[in-house]
Amino acid sequence: MPKRRVRRSMLTHRRSLTETQSRQASILIQNALLQTDEYKRASVLALYAPICNEVDTARVAADALASGKRIAFPVVVEHGLIFREVKELSSLGKGSFGILEPCPTCMVFNPEEVDIFILPGVAFDLQGHRIGYGKGYYDKTLHRLEGRGRFIGFCHDFQLIDTIAGEPHDVRVDMIITEKRIIRPTEP
Repeated sequence: MPKRRVRRSMLTHRRSLTETQSRQASILIQNALLQTDEYKRASVLALYAPICNEVDTARVAADALASGKRIAFPVVVEHGLIFREVKELSSLGKGSFGILEPCPTCMVFNPEEVDIFILPGVAFDLQGHRIGYGKGYYDKTLHRLEGRGRFIGFCHDFQLIDTIAGEPHDVRVDMIITEKRIIRPTEP
């Protein structure tokens, strides 16, 4: 199925979730991440601020800050994304596309310094391919870090499909967490 059709179908389904359904799935997904060795070993995490019933990341952010980890959130810039450190969630404000972003005075992280990137997605496949919103911001910014075990996708279980026709510039994730399972894709 073409990416455009998958994107439209998944976004429609995700928008149809009730607030309760989305919140309950988000809690299960975040709790699953908090139990992983990858999370426990990480010192610096890059998270995202959810929109349109994306899996929430607030619980992960709170736990990370409480346990002395550093967190960053993306900011859309012309060439892709930069990641700015957030020391409290109240420093996030409306940015590009209405998505919460760190304030301009927050310190910028070099992506190489981030241990784990939690990535949103419209759809994922079992091999770790991801469909985003189609702008390619994560792909442009993170492609050079691919294959280093740093990318974790958060999604609702219905957002998993068997196969996505990946393109060479698409970033593959190393782990996918849904409310029902954790998937650790291997090379196709």
